[in-house]
Amino acid sequence: MPAAFPLMLFAAGFGTRMAPLTDDRPKPLIKVGGRALIDHALALADESGVVARKVVNLHYLADQIRAHLSDRPDIALSHETPDILDTGGGLREAMPLLGAEHVMALNTDAVWTGPNPLAALAGAWDADRMDALLLLVPRERALGHTGKGDFAIDPEGRLTRSPGHVYTGAQILSTGVLRHVPDRVFSLNRVWDIAQSRGRLFGIIHEGGWCDVGRPDCIAIAETMLREAADV
Repeated sequence: MPAAFPLMLFAAGFGTRMAPLTDDRPKPLIKVGGRALIDHALALADESGVVARKVVNLHYLADQIRAHLSDRPDIALSHETPDILDTGGGLREAMPLLGAEHVMALNTDAVWTGPNPLAALAGAWDADRMDALLLLVPRERALGHTGKGDFAIDPEGRLTRSPGHVYTGAQILSTGVLRHVPDRVFSLNRVWDIAQSRGRLFGIIHEGGWCDVGRPDCIAIAETMLREAADV
């Protein structure tokens, strides 16, 4: 059985691409299919069987997220103030709450169907070979996503930067790599570059559906995906 990991859920961002919906609420509280985005993410964690504890970071309209999660005593909050720290800085800020050498991280602005993404990552994780394991989808299955893709994947699962597969926002990281970045505010892209330079950046493919909910028009796309999966 895969090991259990602490999970970092990223919920601190300003959600500028989702404006005007985010003018008065944080993006994780926008509803898709009648459920807040952060609740979709928490359902994945609760159902995965591989999450030991949960940490949510806060910054933009933090009090709204704090209130939304007030009935979840199992969730610790990492409030980034006065500055927002980006994904890498936010993860390092939350390390006293996460307290582990290897952690999961999940963005809260996507919805999923099919196999549980966190369980899939846990089953594929190999700390002896990996500093980071990212969950990807092929570009043609990346609903709501407008980019050309992020990574190429070789037959052994190693990743290199290239148009192709799209990063879904779910990963496992060895937190020791954070020590190589001196800045307080930084993206986990810096950590991935270090892992790639060491031949320790890996990926696996999500076999179900995935939709990036980064813009208002993506809500309808995501809801259609969820309805179609429920009808199968």
